[in-house]
Amino acid sequence: MARGNHDIHRRKFLAGAAAGVGGATVLTETALSALAPARASEAADAGSAVTTATTATTGPAGGTTTDSTSCVTTATSTVTPSDPQYPDVTVAVNPRFTASPQYVYVVDDPSEIAPLVAAAWKAKANLTVRSGGHCFENFVYNSSVNRIIDMSNMKRIYYDPTVNAIAVEPGVITQELHKKCATTWGTVIPGGNCYSVGMGGHVAGGGWGWLVRRNGLIVDHLYAVEVVTVDAYGNTHTILATNNPSDPNYQLWWAHTGGGGGNFGVVTRYFFRSPGATGTDPRHLLPPAPTGILSNVLVWDWSTVTQADFAGIINNYANWHIAHSSPTDASKNLTSVMQAFHKSGQQIALLTAIDAGTPNAQSLLNSFITSMTSGVVAPVASITSPMTWLQWTKWAGSTEKLLTDPTLRAKYKSAYFKTPPTAAQIATLYGNLTDPTINNPNINLNISPYGGATGAVPDSATAIPHRTALFKVLWSVQWTDPAQDAVNIAWARNSYKAVFASTGGVPTPNANTDGCYINYVDADMGDPTINTSGTSWSELYYKGGYAQLQAVKKKYDPTNFFHHAMSVELPS
Repeated sequence: MARGNHDIHRRKFLAGAAAGVGGATVLTETALSALAPARASEAADAGSAVTTATTATTGPAGGTTTDSTSCVTTATSTVTPSDPQYPDVTVAVNPRFTASPQYVYVVDDPSEIAPLVAAAWKAKANLTVRSGGHCFENFVYNSSVNRIIDMSNMKRIYYDPTVNAIAVEPGVITQELHKKCATTWGTVIPGGNCYSVGMGGHVAGGGWGWLVRRNGLIVDHLYAVEVVTVDAYGNTHTILATNNPSDPNYQLWWAHTGGGGGNFGVVTRYFFRSPGATGTDPRHLLPPAPTGILSNVLVWDWSTVTQADFAGIINNYANWHIAHSSPTDASKNLTSVMQAFHKSGQQIALLTAIDAGTPNAQSLLNSFITSMTSGVVAPVASITSPMTWLQWTKWAGSTEKLLTDPTLRAKYKSAYFKTPPTAAQIATLYGNLTDPTINNPNINLNISPYGGATGAVPDSATAIPHRTALFKVLWSVQWTDPAQDAVNIAWARNSYKAVFASTGGVPTPNANTDGCYINYVDADMGDPTINTSGTSWSELYYKGGYAQLQAVKKKYDPTNFFHHAMSVELPS
C-alpha cells in the first residue's frame, strides 16, 4: 500500500457535500501534499431603509420580546437592479438559483431587520433571507422573490454578559466561527465543515459537523436564539427565546434546533452555552477545542474495486459504527467521512479524524483503519498526519475546488440509515456509481456518521429527529455547463429512486432508513410524481415533530409571511 500521494490520480476526492449546508470535505492531490407594531413609511416601501425605536418586556425565564415602531434612516445598503453589485447579490452559491428582486437589503446590524420585515409585510412583498447562500434549493433565490435581506456581512462573534453566552450573528461562516472560538477562548462550537456555510441556516437545520460524535450537533449547545417575527397585524417583535422550558418562548427556541430556515422569522443572533456550563468565564461555557488532530486518508482506486469489495467497504463502515455508537465509547472522538465517486472519478476515499488528546488516539485510529480495510482490496494510499485544530478545519474545509468553485451547478439528495444498507441497496449503489452512460467525475455519495454524543440527546429534545441514525448519505452531483442540467439532475433522481425502490423511491422512516436531513433539503420529496411512498415530505424531514413545528408556526407567523416551497405549513 502506498504511503504517499504519488499513486493518487490527479483529481479530487472527498468532495461535493461540503459545497452545501453542513457538508463534508474535499481533497486533491495538491491538498494531500500539504499534509507532510410597526407600519413602514411610504419611503420604506420604495426601498429606503428604516430603523426602529423599541420597548422590551422580559418573561419570567429570561425570554425577551421587543416590539418595534419604525422611522426612516439610511443605515441599510439598499441594492436595486441599476446598481453594479446587483448581479453578485442575486445569485446563490449554487448558480442554478438566481432571482430578480426589486430590492436587496445588505445589512450590518440586528437592529436593521425588524423595520425591513415590517415594510415588506405592509407591501405584501415576498421576502427571503440570505446568510451564507448555501441553501440546496431555490428557496431564497427564485422568480417570485421581491425583496432579499442579505445578512452575509453580519459576522460578529462575542461574549455577551447579559445572556452569559457566546453571541454569533447569522452571517458568520464556519471557518470564522472555528477560528474565533479557538483563538479567543480555546473552545469550539461544533458546527459544520465547509468553510463558507453561514450560521443562519446551518444552525436552524440542526448543524452537523466534524465533532458530531465528540460533542454532538451544533444545536446541542444552543442556549438562545433572537428572532424577528411579524404578527397578524404587521407588527414586528424581536424575541429572545431560550432553552429554559419555563420560558414563554421556549417553543420558538425548540423550532430553531432542526426546524430549518425560512419558517418562523428572521434570526438575528444565536447564543451558545453548553448544557451544564457554569460561571461567567467564556473560556468555560463551551467544549474545549481539540488539542490537535490525527488524520488519515484511505484511497481505493475504482480500477481495483469489485462489486464485492464495494459491498465490503460499505459494510465495514456501517458495522464499525454499530459497534462504536455509544456516547461513552472509547472511539467517540473519532469521525470518519466516506466519499464514493462515480467510476469516472476513479476513487473511493475515506477521511478520518480523531482528537489527538483522546487517550490512545493513535491506537484507536489504527484499529479503525484495520476494520475498514478488512476483507477488501487494499487501498492504493493510506496517509496519516497530525495537525493543529485550526490547520485541520482550514485544510478539510477549503482545499478543494469543489468547495470553492463558484461556477459549479448542483443537485443534492439525502437519506438517513439506521442499519447497514441492504444487499440490494448496496448492489444498486454500485450499479449507479459504475453506470457507463454518464461521465461526470464530480458525482459522489458522501457518507457521514452520527452516534456518540449525538445519540445521548433524546429525539424530542430538539427539532432534528434522526439521532438514532448510524449515518446519513448525501447524493452530490456537480457540473458547470447549464446544458448538462437535465442529464445530471436525472441521474441524481433515478439513482436515488432505485436505491429506495421498495419504499416508493424515498427513505421512509422504518427499521432500515430514517428519512432525510433538512439542511440537505430536496424539493423532490414534496413531488408526488417522484415521492410515490405515500409518506409526506414533512414526515421524511421532521417525523413526529411536525405538528409541534406547525403550532410554533401558528403562534409566531400566523399569516405565513415567511414561506417557501417546503416551509412549515400552518395547521389545518
